[in-house]
Amino acid sequence: MQLFDYKEELKKIPHKPGVYQYYDKDNELIYIGKAKDLRNRVGSYFINESQLNGKTRVLVRKINRISFTIVDTEIDAWLLENNLIKKYKPRYNVLLKDDKTYPWIVIKNEPFPRVFWTRQYVKDGSKYYGPYASVGMMHVILDMIRELFPLRTCNLNLSASNIAKGKYKVCLEYQIGNCKGPCEGFQEEDNYQENLADIKDILNGKIAVVTNKIKESIQAAAVDLNFELAHQLKSKLDKLSNYQSKSTVVNSSITNVDVFSIAADDSHAFVNYLKVVHGVVTQTQTLEMKKRLDESEEELLALAILEIRNRFKSTSKEIIVPFPIDIETDTTIKFVVPKLGEKKNLLELSMKNVAYFKKERMLQYERLNPEVKTDRLLTQMQKDLRMNVLPRHIECFDNSNIQGNFPVSAIVVFKDGRPSKKDYRHFNVKTVVGPDDFATMEEAVFRRYRRVLDEEGELPQLIVIDGGKGQLGAAMKSLRLLGISRQVTVIGIAKRLEELYYPGDQYPLYLDKKSETLKVIQHLRDEAHRFGITFHRNQRSRKTFVSELENIPGIGKTSVANLLKVFKSTKRVKEASDEELSEVLNLKQIRALRLYFTQQTIG
Repeated sequence: MQLFDYKEELKKIPHKPGVYQYYDKDNELIYIGKAKDLRNRVGSYFINESQLNGKTRVLVRKINRISFTIVDTEIDAWLLENNLIKKYKPRYNVLLKDDKTYPWIVIKNEPFPRVFWTRQYVKDGSKYYGPYASVGMMHVILDMIRELFPLRTCNLNLSASNIAKGKYKVCLEYQIGNCKGPCEGFQEEDNYQENLADIKDILNGKIAVVTNKIKESIQAAAVDLNFELAHQLKSKLDKLSNYQSKSTVVNSSITNVDVFSIAADDSHAFVNYLKVVHGVVTQTQTLEMKKRLDESEEELLALAILEIRNRFKSTSKEIIVPFPIDIETDTTIKFVVPKLGEKKNLLELSMKNVAYFKKERMLQYERLNPEVKTDRLLTQMQKDLRMNVLPRHIECFDNSNIQGNFPVSAIVVFKDGRPSKKDYRHFNVKTVVGPDDFATMEEAVFRRYRRVLDEEGELPQLIVIDGGKGQLGAAMKSLRLLGISRQVTVIGIAKRLEELYYPGDQYPLYLDKKSETLKVIQHLRDEAHRFGITFHRNQRSRKTFVSELENIPGIGKTSVANLLKVFKSTKRVKEASDEELSEVLNLKQIRALRLYFTQQTIG
């Protein structure tokens, strides 16, 4: 029951872009949202409440007051919403879980500028590059720069007056060739700045500009017969080219773009970001978001794009996304959904990254909370197999026989996606004569669920039949006879192409070969086959072993059992003396046994 008249509240809200805020009865801010049209968006919560998901309905029932802020454009609403969420952290808004301070590479604003990394962004005129989500990538770039260009690492005040006064002496870095000694005036600032210009190009992704300059210098050194310098420059060029080959992912004509992709489930979303400059990925980051309501992927991606671009201070005018985003931007920013070409390749690279990150994070969650994996697996199976309930209890049937001899049927049981071996059962087929797999399946299914019903046991949610349409039809005949054919989902799995058959459906269902649902069904089928074959082998061995003695006229089952108890095998019975046999058999039985084995030998 609403504690306020939402219809009156809606009359106060204009048809303008802006940000709305929901408060509960304790005047606590519980949700912040943005809208292109405030009245329509807010009204949708109340007018269409029956169509909302459970979490959103709970939110709506808690709303006791609404406030709103009008802005000029939707992008302003986007920015304001993001800032307010970060400031107030309402309980029903998406939680941005990644709030690290990322490192930058800085070229310090000072004479003979140092190049180093820092986590503090100080507005002192220094030039900052980044931030870098991968610290490893940042150190690779820094190490390459220091290997290619001699730079000072000391924090001395190298003003012209201090150098002129001779206040400093060169250190070990000069002696080993890592620095050219500007502290003693051994290097002019113009020469130092030339190196910095190349470093800035590298940090901006313009590696080709630097390599072209080095190639020109090599040619000039060769013309001047300065082969030692040419060799040094060639080594530098090789190192830079090697780095470029590892860094370039597309054509260098793609100068400055942001790439975003998203992967989401019921509770989390992951957004991957790639910063591409001149064909080189210079920054990468994956942001994890914890969903509060039933936010769409479009809403989550829009929120993440703003957050990440603010965090990385991106000024890219082109943003590559996997689907259109319905948001107004200034005319200089363009959203692109590529269909093919190198931009499509970039998007696919981002999608691979976000899919991998999601998989790894979910595996981590599942290791810590095994029930999370079970629920996810069962939910996926329910979706793939078009079921109305989670398949927490699954039973699978398989038949075994050799040319119609010793037919047996086995049933295995999985609970919560795992084998429940204490519930496995097997049947000696009683009503079927000869090799009739369909009739065997019909008997096994009937006997299984007749007993379950008699004992008021629990029916499974899913029954898997090892076989195609014939075996499935036989199983359904028994289930209909018992009156439970509509109470469970029944599928058949055919071995050749792993087709899944539903009763009455002539077309099979094909699941992806890597599908977890298919893997569980295959595990069920293989486990039923193993269990059935083992039981069948034992039955066949026992009956074959016993039948040879039972075929002897005058020797019954009791006598056979006593013989095997004493002699352990038919071979030893055959080799035993009359005196030894007389401990178990009478004289007439001994004569019959000798006659039988004599006839077997002659035959």
